[in-house]
Amino acid sequence: MRKPLWVPSKQWKNTAEITRFMDFVSRKYGFEADTYADLYRWSVDNIPDFWAAVWDFVGIRASRGYDRVVDDLGKFPGASWFPGARLNFAENLLRYRDDHPAFIFRGEDKRSAVMTYAQVYDSVARLAQALKNAGVAPGDRVAAYMPNLIETVLAMLAATSIGAVWSSCGSELGPAAAAGRLGQIGVKILFAADGQFYKGKTIDMLPNVQQAAKEIPSLEKVVVVPYANPDPDISDIPNAVPWDDFIADAQTTPPRLEPAQLPFDHPVYIMFSSGTTGKPKCMVQGAGVLINQLKELVLHTDLRREDRIFYISSPSWMMWNWLVSSLAVGATIVLYDGNPNYPDWSALWRLARDERISIFGCSASYINYLRSVGAQPGKQFDLSALRAMSQTGSPLSVEGFQYVYSEIKEDMHFNSISGGTDINGCFAIGSPIQPVYAGELQGPGLGMKIAARGERGEHVVDRQGELVCEAPAPSMPLYFWNDPGGEKYRNAYFDVYPGAWRHGDWVLFHGDTGGITFLGRSDFTLKPSGVRIGPAEIYNVVEKIDGIADSMAVGQNVGGDQRVILFVKPAPGRTLTEDLKNTIRSALRREASPRHVPQLIIEAPDIPYTFNMKKVESSVTNILNGRPISNRDALINPEALDFYIEIARDLHAG
Repeated sequence: MRKPLWVPSKQWKNTAEITRFMDFVSRKYGFEADTYADLYRWSVDNIPDFWAAVWDFVGIRASRGYDRVVDDLGKFPGASWFPGARLNFAENLLRYRDDHPAFIFRGEDKRSAVMTYAQVYDSVARLAQALKNAGVAPGDRVAAYMPNLIETVLAMLAATSIGAVWSSCGSELGPAAAAGRLGQIGVKILFAADGQFYKGKTIDMLPNVQQAAKEIPSLEKVVVVPYANPDPDISDIPNAVPWDDFIADAQTTPPRLEPAQLPFDHPVYIMFSSGTTGKPKCMVQGAGVLINQLKELVLHTDLRREDRIFYISSPSWMMWNWLVSSLAVGATIVLYDGNPNYPDWSALWRLARDERISIFGCSASYINYLRSVGAQPGKQFDLSALRAMSQTGSPLSVEGFQYVYSEIKEDMHFNSISGGTDINGCFAIGSPIQPVYAGELQGPGLGMKIAARGERGEHVVDRQGELVCEAPAPSMPLYFWNDPGGEKYRNAYFDVYPGAWRHGDWVLFHGDTGGITFLGRSDFTLKPSGVRIGPAEIYNVVEKIDGIADSMAVGQNVGGDQRVILFVKPAPGRTLTEDLKNTIRSALRREASPRHVPQLIIEAPDIPYTFNMKKVESSVTNILNGRPISNRDALINPEALDFYIEIARDLHAG
């Protein structure tokens, strides 16, 4: 067995929340768990008892208890969780109302703010009343096109407190991309900001907000937060109102928050897929997100009230949703908006030192950047408060793990996690009572019955395979928006292995350590720097450009991250010139986002298609990442793959 990078001390194990949970399970169910592996096996062999134990341990607040935990585990998809329960998502996050800091905010070096739990509760109550005054009712959609501000979280809490369904896009998305998401779900109220700060510059968001608002016909009101400027001109935005004016009617008498008591499967969030085959799919999630995220925060992250937790994130990413559930624990959330390396790599480590951050979350690409510039946060800053780091987004290399312990902090829990927007949580994750091995997530998440499957669908250990989940879990989508028959839902996860969720990750389960190494995407979702991007979002921009007949965007795993490669088939008589490449880059940066801009643009003679005329990104992705092609017979032009095989050789040789 390999030597671990970190081994928790006896005291570390004894004081961990997961150890208290093991004692709780022992007392209630008579099951004695000596190790994490014991507890995990019990959690997937006794799924209803496990989730009932989590409900009690994290203190889910409900006005009516559940009749049973789950109606039928054999319905996959389709299992119904905690039927009979009545509760409110926001009420569970607003259980604290004291002077303990709920938020510490930094907007680069331009803005800062602190808000207590008492202030959060009062602000949410007023905002909820304002939404009611605007005619918002349970089931209506309320959304944000916002930076990572405190007001973004307040708007989410207010909306979900009255039973509205929340969705959000970060301000890094272009207006077409934001409208492509929010326009599908009939948003009634949109929260937006006038601008933001990035690399020290003031970015005017109002033109983007104006364009997006005009492309969402259901909008009745746009509530604008004056962030970059105190008095922005919003006259060009349809039905726009300043934040202070919107809540003015609720200011005279401080309203009392009366959270709507709703079924467990009442929609809370609409999250967006990456849009691999068209517009992003809209995944509707209920209170299962609450119980699963609290499981991950309390048991796996060891989050406590005295902690200050931080994650590099954006309202576009599910880690934003994950982070804000920390409110239910009463911890302090540190929010940061802007470039994490402005004015240099030390920006966030000064923040960690000054605000005594105890749990620091980031992506693999951020760690790789620190490595590339020779950063030594642990030697240059007092990180005595830091007791855990979390990392997600894309796989982190062995060298990345080693760097964390050598250059950031030697004695802390490094919690590498992986899951997805689809479940608003993790399939694989860490625990503070296990050793950490380089390049490995510590194991499956409690209650998540996952495995690796080989070419014939068999379970494999110590051999690469497809990640599957073989039993329902509460935070899986209730359904997809505008998918009444459930066909899109089934095709998204269950078309390869009937009765098992295929997540699209290529993994290696280690028999000796019990850890899991993630090797990248097995499908054609793009994840540069850990941010999910659908090829269709690129095609929608590129294929409008004069001189381009067709295109294909795929990801190649390089140096612990993924680079996007765009193959372009020029129109007849045209070639892919440098001017055309620059036109492509500019259009993607302007109409989508900087993350949509490919690192390589290569001319291709043909684009592979299936017989039903679907582009075959999966085959080209496999070729570029050195994996076998499994569906050549399904192609109408299989000879097109020969070009990509040659290109792959050149790229690897280079």
